[in-house]
Amino acid sequence: MSKKPALWALRWFVSVAGMIAIFCCVGSASQPVGAAPASRMRPIIEHFRADRRSLLKKYALPIAPERATRMKRFYDDELQTLAKLDFDALNQEDRVDYLLLKNHVNSELHQLSIVGKQIDEMKPLLPFAGTIIGLDDSLRRMAPCDPQKEAGQLTEMVRTIAQVRKAEEEGLSVSAKGNAQSGQVAPIRVNKIVANRAVFAVQSLQRALKRQFDFYNGYDPQFTWWVAEPYKQADQALGDYANFLKEKLVGISADDKTTIIGDPVGREALMAELADNMIPYTPEQLISIAKTEMAWSMREMLKASREMGYGDDWHKALEHVKTMHVAPGGQPALIRKLALEGIDFAEKNDLVTIPALAKETWRMDMMSPQRQLVNPFFTGGDIISVSFPTDTMTYDQRMMSMRGNNIPFARATVFHELIPGHYLQEYMTDRYRNYRQVFATPFWSEGNAFYWEMIYWDKGFATTPEERVGMLFWRLHRSARIIFTMSFHLGLWTPKQCVDFLINSVGHEPDNATAEVRRSFDGSVGPLYQCAYMVGALQFRALHKELVDSGKMTNRQFHDAILHENEMPIEMLRAILTGQKLTKDYTTQWKFYGPVAGTN
Repeated sequence: MSKKPALWALRWFVSVAGMIAIFCCVGSASQPVGAAPASRMRPIIEHFRADRRSLLKKYALPIAPERATRMKRFYDDELQTLAKLDFDALNQEDRVDYLLLKNHVNSELHQLSIVGKQIDEMKPLLPFAGTIIGLDDSLRRMAPCDPQKEAGQLTEMVRTIAQVRKAEEEGLSVSAKGNAQSGQVAPIRVNKIVANRAVFAVQSLQRALKRQFDFYNGYDPQFTWWVAEPYKQADQALGDYANFLKEKLVGISADDKTTIIGDPVGREALMAELADNMIPYTPEQLISIAKTEMAWSMREMLKASREMGYGDDWHKALEHVKTMHVAPGGQPALIRKLALEGIDFAEKNDLVTIPALAKETWRMDMMSPQRQLVNPFFTGGDIISVSFPTDTMTYDQRMMSMRGNNIPFARATVFHELIPGHYLQEYMTDRYRNYRQVFATPFWSEGNAFYWEMIYWDKGFATTPEERVGMLFWRLHRSARIIFTMSFHLGLWTPKQCVDFLINSVGHEPDNATAEVRRSFDGSVGPLYQCAYMVGALQFRALHKELVDSGKMTNRQFHDAILHENEMPIEMLRAILTGQKLTKDYTTQWKFYGPVAGTN
């Protein structure tokens, strides 16, 4: 899995004025005779990314209303500007870029709406937020500071925090006893999901207040004289309040490493996300697809289990594979060996061009115990981060980590993380059409890396039943990710049910299953991220069948073209590679898996 940031509600923004200016300039630029036409959309997209970066630096507080208002206006203006461009005058690549940009802007508007609703749900828990938002806004606008007034505001804020905390304690009492106590404040009752969201909001507000205090403190003597002590009290109150929310309302103590609190987005948001990623299937249809793929994997797993002498008891076959791990200290040497095997296999089968520098420059480090709480396996990119037990883990934790990172499991995914997977992706996308990285989607990045696991399986990379079990474990795992994440976000499953499903249906170690579910729902990745592995891979497989199996392209040509076009929803990559006719109002329509039963 790639380490690229995946904060699903925060992506790239775009400048209207910059876009118009660049478009006009590019449109009038002359081209050398015989040269390929320059991209008309590239400079527009590059300004898009740069202007977004400027705006996010200026409007840095995520829950501030001014930020949402400014971004919405920005996006609305952008769509109006795009609508005025002459789509028919663009070449195929520019038409694709136009549609990618338009789709991306609409996606950002969807995210603004989703995040806005989440902020509204938190407001009863954050009645003091306006004070900090106002101070942050004044600093952003470089307005003069009134130290005495700020001291009073912070003092009042501490009182407000105490009052809302008391109201929440009363709400807890009502939940426990069934009625409010006479003479107490009006109770505030809120569910754990919203309370957990509020924990992060309070921490964000606390950082914003510190930023404002640090700006003036020690420089303006009046500010320090008036504000230093009220700030100290306010900072303490915010920290205590965040801990109170987490421990009392959410129910997670400081040393709790097992409880998982997710934030299901609901079907409407899932449908919007799927449309934004150009996936023309519903959540229910994706679950149906996953079950079909899971059934295939299980049939192959049973074949391997029988070859190993365990009959249809595939759990026993899996247990045997888990004992095939190296001794403590031996994992780095194993990973290096497997990385070289993966590179050699790609080159011997003439699958993709691998530059010599790419083979030379990948690196490795060891993952911290804290990171392993949310990622029990390795991650990839320019650095492959290796999970394996450390001396701070308990005996049970060490055994689970070694068993979960055994040799057949690792052999099946090292090339996914490095070459021809994530490292080759990052190497090539840094060098070819890198302006398109703004359209990054896990359906391309994770889907392509997992697609390589499918190709390696088809080409016979696994030569023993144990190695096939290793590859099939991950294939089951990627199908299971669709089922448990979609079921959770649809409100059908709890995190505990998700963990149990991974243990029973895939064969995960309990701690590893818990870490997998925690990572899926802790906000570090979006609601579609985990399903993107299998779904994206199926898209690449369908495109491979259309272009390679038909004889129109060789494997090397196809895989090189994927990397040279850079990241984007795969349906748009298909449009480029097939020369598909596109219209200005094009929407997703590629049924890459064929008709699927389920809710439409």
